[in-house]
Amino acid sequence: MHNDDTIVAIATPAGRGGIGVVRLSGPDAQQIAGPLLRLKHELTPGQARFGELVDPQNGAKLDEVVATFFAAPHSYTTDDIIEISAHGSPVLLGWLVDRCLAAGARLAEPGEFTMRAFMNGRLDLAQAEAVHDLIEAQTLTQARVAAQQLDGAVSRSLKPGKEKLIALIARLEAGVDFAEDDISVAPEDEIQRGIAAVIGPLSDFAATFAFGKVVHEGITLAIVGRPNVGKSSLFNRLVERERAIVTAVPGTTRDLVTETVSIGGVPVKLVDTAGIRDAKDEAESIGVTKSFEAMADAGIVLLVFDASETAGTKDVGAEDEKLRQSLVGRPVIVVANKSDLVGDSGLAADIRTSAKTGEGIAELRKMILQRCTTGVPEMQSAMLTNARHHALIEAAIEKLGHATDAVRQRIPHEMLLLDLYAALQSLDEITGKTSAEDILHTIFSRFCIGK
Repeated sequence: MHNDDTIVAIATPAGRGGIGVVRLSGPDAQQIAGPLLRLKHELTPGQARFGELVDPQNGAKLDEVVATFFAAPHSYTTDDIIEISAHGSPVLLGWLVDRCLAAGARLAEPGEFTMRAFMNGRLDLAQAEAVHDLIEAQTLTQARVAAQQLDGAVSRSLKPGKEKLIALIARLEAGVDFAEDDISVAPEDEIQRGIAAVIGPLSDFAATFAFGKVVHEGITLAIVGRPNVGKSSLFNRLVERERAIVTAVPGTTRDLVTETVSIGGVPVKLVDTAGIRDAKDEAESIGVTKSFEAMADAGIVLLVFDASETAGTKDVGAEDEKLRQSLVGRPVIVVANKSDLVGDSGLAADIRTSAKTGEGIAELRKMILQRCTTGVPEMQSAMLTNARHHALIEAAIEKLGHATDAVRQRIPHEMLLLDLYAALQSLDEITGKTSAEDILHTIFSRFCIGK
């Protein structure tokens, strides 16, 4: 990738639609787009202009378009950008891109517009990654979290600890490199407090990954049970449409049926499975095998019993009990379904539902969300959702721990600085590199060297 040429690409999804957008970014954007546009008013930064898309060879009108000009540096990439919104015909948009290429533009690589935004300082690394998360969001909560990160939430959360770390490094560097200027180095207990002041906020932020991971990656929930207990009906209720086939004949579901839904903002992949019993034929046998595989892979299992079969008793049948015992130690929600066919069945279960009437479904959703987030902190305004970021923060904390041990062992500050720089490097891989000039600036501004 080069950062000084003009690139072009279709910025809307492939296929036909009401609107399609072609984006040009680079120093020659205006020169390339000019001959293709016949506008009623000249392009003005930050304003949309209505006009016509024309063939530069004969001036023939091809479409009515809206062109928007974003002048450098006030654009997504900090370069000149022109976005041409035409009707979403693949043929028309392809022709427009071809004309731009013929005029000297280059076809953009995947992610190159955002890469330029990062390279030109418009976004830091965490913000650039948030762009992808926002595009890929499956729930509104995911979109909100990604939007916060795109706005710099991750970088702002790391900034206090990073600034304290840079200040500590600067102080130790000053004592090592400018000893002849009689700059005092902090005593051991002060260095320990300085390291602890960095570890504290980093550890607090790292702890948010427990919930952030659930929000970002979601969880898989397998609905299992014997045939005809209402698994597919419950699945349809949770999906809120007739996604799985439901009949009165046991063993209707032979293969896994999956659908992802949002429950409390958490993407939950629901898996409807074949009823577990001694298979009647080869197809059902394969389905039962897949059911056990789904149970093994799921983060939560919804174990469904037929409450109408056990009216008046807390016990379940031998097959149900065998299935329950096989799930001991796993996150399981036991559901007594078909409660509309019987009063209080007495069946020992976590919740009673009726897939037919909807009784208990809202409570079941709440219980699923509760199990998804058991043992993790509540969602915060800024939290970690990226596994790479979490690993780097944990690495920084580990290096700071080594630095703490080094202080206790009275290891020379030159060696202590190696651990501090390693911790800083881990944080830099999230937000962007700290230059030697940043360290020197802190040294000189705080200690007035050369005054």
